[in-house]
Amino acid sequence: MKEQAAAVKHRPGDWAAEEARNVWILARLVTVRAIPVPTMACGLQPLLHAALPSRSSFLLAPGTLPLVPRGPTVSRHLSPPQPRALPDTAAAAAGLRDVLADAFLAYPPTWTSAAATNLAIFVAGSPLLLSGLSASGIAAAYILGTLTWRAFGSRGYLLVAAYFVVGTAVTKLKIKQKEALGVAEKRGGRRGPGSVIGSSAAGCVCALLSIYNVGGGAFAELWRLGFVASFCTKLGDTASSEIGKAYGRTTYLVTTFKIVPRGTEGAVSVEGTLAGIVAAMFLAGVGYSLGQVNVPQVVLCVLASQIANFGESLIGATLQDKEGFEWMNNDVVNVLNISAGGILAVLMQWLLWRS
Repeated sequence: MKEQAAAVKHRPGDWAAEEARNVWILARLVTVRAIPVPTMACGLQPLLHAALPSRSSFLLAPGTLPLVPRGPTVSRHLSPPQPRALPDTAAAAAGLRDVLADAFLAYPPTWTSAAATNLAIFVAGSPLLLSGLSASGIAAAYILGTLTWRAFGSRGYLLVAAYFVVGTAVTKLKIKQKEALGVAEKRGGRRGPGSVIGSSAAGCVCALLSIYNVGGGAFAELWRLGFVASFCTKLGDTASSEIGKAYGRTTYLVTTFKIVPRGTEGAVSVEGTLAGIVAAMFLAGVGYSLGQVNVPQVVLCVLASQIANFGESLIGATLQDKEGFEWMNNDVVNVLNISAGGILAVLMQWLLWRS
């Protein structure tokens, strides 16, 4: 027994090998549990120094200590994600500019080019539009603008733009005084869809007749004349009414010439009448400068507008807001007025051709 104990006592190599195997098993367990390699190395280093003899050559001897297989190491330093490429705004702006330029220069205009061009102009001129129109009025004006560009191109569109600018300006004249008298347009002079449609219905009809070439080439000039005359009529009516409310010294009922308050339906004043004639002449002159009408047609537009406006005053004095005619509001009268102006100009031109 003593010899066996001594033999066991004096077998340091066997003991060291057993301890090394224990350390290897521990290392395998640690590796299977997915403990990071640096942590495993730090934890095993003191254990190896304590368990193995001081002869380090024993551990380095081939076949003495089994090699511990290592799993794939993952770098702790992750590379930052690549920044996203920003959209090329310059290229997008250039593309949009080219599209709008093509739409603007398209001749003859198409529905697509008319809608795109009109939208671009409305966005650019939104401050001016908001000063003269309500939101729903702008929507109605967009339809008018698209029809106008599709039928008569940029020249017809400029004519309508001139009508809008001047009409808005005279409506805003002395707006506080008009509001105090109760004769101002609602919403601070900003016109709604009813007013826009009432003012442009005849022009829209002429535009549609021109677009679909009703009557052929012989009638194309007539539809253009009716378009210009309808807006001359409306601008003359707006100017005479608004100037008369702001500056008219004495207003007379057109049927009896009785003096009545400003803003009375069917009332006229010298100041307002002169303003209406000047406004119609101005817009007809714009139409001539844009090549929409010739000189004799300028005269026809002014003459037709004044006859129609006189008829509108007669309707206002005798029928509007009267019993049995409650449906005949200002928008309905506007439709009748501008339709009469456009039709009169077309008929007079037709009679001149026949003669």
